[in-house]
Amino acid sequence: MADLSRRGVLAGAAAVAAAVATGPAAAAAPRPAELWREFAGNPYGHPQIPYVGRAGYRGGARRFRRPRAVFPVRHYGARPGAGADAAPAINRALAAAGRAGGGTVQLGPGAYRIDDVLRIAHDGVVLRGAGSGRTTLVATRHLTELIGPYGSRYGGDKSSWSWAGGLIWLCPQQRWDSLVAAIRAEDWPFEGWTGNKRDQWRALTAVSPARRGDRSVRVTDPARVRPGDLVLLRLSDDRGHTLLEHMAGGGPGPEAYVWDDKTKLTSYVPYEWPVRVAGVRGREVALERPLPLDVRPEWEPLLTTHVTALTGSGVEGLTLEAVRTPQSPHLLDKGFNGVTFQCAYDCWADDVRVRHVDNGFGLVAASACTLRRTSVGGRGAHHPYFCREGSHDNLIEDFRIERRTVPAPAGTQLHGINVEGLSSYNVWSRGHMETGTFDTHRGMPFANVRTEIVVTNDGRHGGDASAGPLYGARFTHWNVTVVNQRAGLVKIDGIAPYSATVGISHVREFDQIDVPDFSGELNSRIEAYGSPAAVRPRNLYEAQRALER
Repeated sequence: MADLSRRGVLAGAAAVAAAVATGPAAAAAPRPAELWREFAGNPYGHPQIPYVGRAGYRGGARRFRRPRAVFPVRHYGARPGAGADAAPAINRALAAAGRAGGGTVQLGPGAYRIDDVLRIAHDGVVLRGAGSGRTTLVATRHLTELIGPYGSRYGGDKSSWSWAGGLIWLCPQQRWDSLVAAIRAEDWPFEGWTGNKRDQWRALTAVSPARRGDRSVRVTDPARVRPGDLVLLRLSDDRGHTLLEHMAGGGPGPEAYVWDDKTKLTSYVPYEWPVRVAGVRGREVALERPLPLDVRPEWEPLLTTHVTALTGSGVEGLTLEAVRTPQSPHLLDKGFNGVTFQCAYDCWADDVRVRHVDNGFGLVAASACTLRRTSVGGRGAHHPYFCREGSHDNLIEDFRIERRTVPAPAGTQLHGINVEGLSSYNVWSRGHMETGTFDTHRGMPFANVRTEIVVTNDGRHGGDASAGPLYGARFTHWNVTVVNQRAGLVKIDGIAPYSATVGISHVREFDQIDVPDFSGELNSRIEAYGSPAAVRPRNLYEAQRALER
């Protein structure tokens, strides 16, 4: 194992960069990364790089399982170009497909006006247009008008529509009903996997100690766990916050960190990780993905139930365009939001574009979802992509954030590809960001990967002090080209513990300069600094998938 001293690694990276710069032949010849060779020898337990090779819909499947039954919206009264509100007819078709056990709700070419939220609330329901360049939904009203003001649980005049909800909203019916009732009662609707007050679950069985990367766990009582079940692994923190320390990589820095006053962060625990049971043999339960963390007795590990998740549903082949209104001041969004997945598992979006929105694509307590060939454009967005409140194992690939068509109004903010709230093992792959930044919004997300991305880095990250650290352990940025040389949160070796920064452009600091949350040695690694695309593999996610073939 190479020396993990940050000073030594930085010196080595500088030498590598200098060597690459000595001649055209050297600069043009990709070479295997040392970190990749290490990872390939220890893929499930590497200290800096997470295993994300099974992120996304059905473990990263390339094809989506679309239902055969078709429900054309014209049969329910929706016509393109008619000028009338098509949302009631589209929602009737979506509900009918749900009652039938699943189906594809087909939109023909043209523009459809929608004055309400389109809700996908049943398993196996797909809303499908004729292509993002042929079918357009024109949204005329925002979520504040349609559902009501959604205040922040942290007080003040902030609008939670700044980071929640969508005008196309994939969310199971039970969760939708409780969310809307709580918002209209001016109560705070908890957004995670176990109910508004984390009380809509029951224990299935206790879990014996295990290690991060294990593909199975031993349980006390397997009687209520069956192959194919979607369960939660639930880990509670203890008084010493050793679970949070473990998420940060452990050691003197996390042990010395003050956790108790980080009230927003501590509200995100217990950590809830949804996973499908692959098999049961005696007391041994096989899982479809490797364990994301160690399992220790002091964290009271359980497999539990959860609020019913939405599965097997998607949105395809359309553009959602909001009426053109100026972007709202920061945290006062009205809710002209795009597509949001909430309590969703094995769901997807494919060939979907959103324009003139406050927030583009959202993952809220969503896991194992794939967003493929998506883009956000128009007048500019607060969060083009947001991933929060315990979202895990999602894949966002072939994505684009387009250059805004109008200047940003004063008082607004632009983030980019956001992750927060203890979200883990998510992947952003093959992206082109003409604007925005790598927004790690505190709440200590960990073990996430951003790979093969070109970014004009002109946004700012967010997050308040009560949300705790910017990063937990095993964050990886791999092959990132920064067009404008602005640092932001792309080069992370000096701030993220147990992280890997490999093959990124030379960058320079700007006015938003962060300091490490943890004292002492970070045990971070950096390689091929200044040489994007000069290392192999080019795409970390695709390379990890190839290891299993």
